[in-house]
Amino acid sequence: MRKNQDKIYSVIDANLNRVKEGLRVCEDTARFILRNARLTKKIKRLRHAITQAAILENLDTVKVLKFRDSSSDLGRAPDYLEKKRNSVADIFLANFQRAKEGLRVLEEFTKLIDVKLSDRFKKIRFRLYSLEKEIISSV
Repeated sequence: MRKNQDKIYSVIDANLNRVKEGLRVCEDTARFILRNARLTKKIKRLRHAITQAAILENLDTVKVLKFRDSSSDLGRAPDYLEKKRNSVADIFLANFQRAKEGLRVLEEFTKLIDVKLSDRFKKIRFRLYSLEKEIISSV
């Protein structure tokens, strides 16, 4: 792993951001559009669980940030799917999908660093699946 360690931490950094940003969009949808305090709180708890998992398993956030290279990130340019949204439901679903995918990536790559952290991300991902099903009828 030594050879690719900086790249692995870059993947982890990008996906921590992806998950929390996606959940924040969903949280604000529940808060401002749906005006649903219960759903807002559930999404917020999940977003905070990401940070808490990293803290509990001692993921070195300074190390993770050290390997961030936003200026040369190949994923900087938006693709055509990111530019197209037709409804609040589209925004909500796209960001829930972003969060689920990011959690899966975190689950896989943290296996190389800390299996307990990987397990935490997996549990959070399954909580997100359940929450998505609960919320989709409201959007």
